[in-house]
Amino acid sequence: MTKKKSKLIIRILLFLGTVISLYFVPWPIVTAWIAPLPNTIQEQVDKAADYGFDGIIVCVNKKGNQSEFYTSGHKNRENKIPADPNALFKIASVSKLYNAVAVAKLVREGKLSLDKTLSDYLPELKGRIEYADKISLRMLVKHRSGIPNFTDTYMYWAAPKKTEDEKLALVLDKPANFKPDEDYEYSNTNYLLLHRIMNRVLGYETFQYIHKEILNPLNLQHTFGSIQDVNIDDVMSGYYVGYDRDLKTDNIVSMLATAEDLSKFIRALNDGTVFKDKKEHEIYSSIYKYEHTGLIPGYQTIAKYYKDIDAVVIQFTNTVNFEGYNWNMSEIMYNRIVKILRNKNQSQQKI
Repeated sequence: MTKKKSKLIIRILLFLGTVISLYFVPWPIVTAWIAPLPNTIQEQVDKAADYGFDGIIVCVNKKGNQSEFYTSGHKNRENKIPADPNALFKIASVSKLYNAVAVAKLVREGKLSLDKTLSDYLPELKGRIEYADKISLRMLVKHRSGIPNFTDTYMYWAAPKKTEDEKLALVLDKPANFKPDEDYEYSNTNYLLLHRIMNRVLGYETFQYIHKEILNPLNLQHTFGSIQDVNIDDVMSGYYVGYDRDLKTDNIVSMLATAEDLSKFIRALNDGTVFKDKKEHEIYSSIYKYEHTGLIPGYQTIAKYYKDIDAVVIQFTNTVNFEGYNWNMSEIMYNRIVKILRNKNQSQQKI
């Protein structure tokens, strides 16, 4: 083969490689990311349909607990009901923040110890969960237990389990993913076990404690423990790409809240007013974080506080696709909203 032919073949291969790589570029993400930034949050939120969302609610909680709302799309697409800023939303894993606060409060009260082990509190699990006698309460809260995540089991979301016992059964007698406290791995099983421990220590349902010690003092009247505790018409519909059915009635255990209630909780968590005293606050700071995201079929939540602009930003989007770029699009939407807020804040400071 001549040098000329070799160079030609190399060029053809490079061209084909470029064409193939361009085929796999996530163009929806690229397009959304490079698009010019609108001047207002509402303009950005109005693009929700372009991002693949049936509906969106955004709440910006500013200094003084003053809330601003932005919506687009539908609360219920079948009935063409517009997105409602006061709708209840399944916040999924964001509920871990409330549970971690409950743990901190119970530790402060002397009803729980972060150093006691899983087998101390749930002795029936010794021999059923590897290292149960070495996994401390602290490790469960911090996702450092090594216990497998039940929602990672094969095809879990195709038919989610309804009870705690059914969920826990998916990981019983399975080997640990790592030895206790030797690594970090997010696991919903950790918080299922924490919930069970708190129920046993309290002698009643953990959410009752959360309601009494967290929600009531903050006057959060629109936060609930499950779909069974609310008027279903108050709940924003949830959708999964490729399925026509509304998922809001699915019996998936999740707390529900309005965007405003969640924003007030996140502010109280970050400014410390959710805690009774400095010691309780210090306990929480040693075990968990101050922001969270949530994702279950039909529902995506992002809840964060930004100290530089003294604002909590809550975003609810009600369309999910685990196999595509759906979560990435949600994050792009959210980050652009935060950037608009920062730009507005900077402009106001210059005046």
